Amino acid sequence: MTEVDNRLRAALDADDQEFLNELDSERGLFAQVGDTLSGPLGGWAKLVFVVAFLMAVVMFYTIYRVTIAETDREFFVWALGALAALISTGMIKQWFFERMNLMTVLRELKRIELRIARIEERG
Repeated sequence: MTEVDNRLRAALDADDQEFLNELDSERGLFAQVGDTLSGPLGGWAKLVFVVAFLMAVVMFYTIYRVTIAETDREFFVWALGALAALISTGMIKQWFFERMNLMTVLRELKRIELRIARIEERG
């Protein structure tokens, strides 16, 4: 703990402390996904979620086609398709998880804002 944290905790009364302890509980993966899907860009997040699912289906299909390819040309065409689908799926998931991280950071900033506002009320 830093000195600032100690001063903040000392300035809080029991109700504030209980409220902040409730906020301190870690949110699970599914709760964070739900926050992302219903947040400010919830519509876009839902679209990205669907596109990620469809790209995963395409990726598995192209991998299947690679395994049953009969010619070298067919093998390389499907392998390039599988690679493109794999990279696309990874990039889409990266955006989604970065969005989840942003929502977590915003939540923490709101907690800090609440702490400061309550300290200013008393000061």
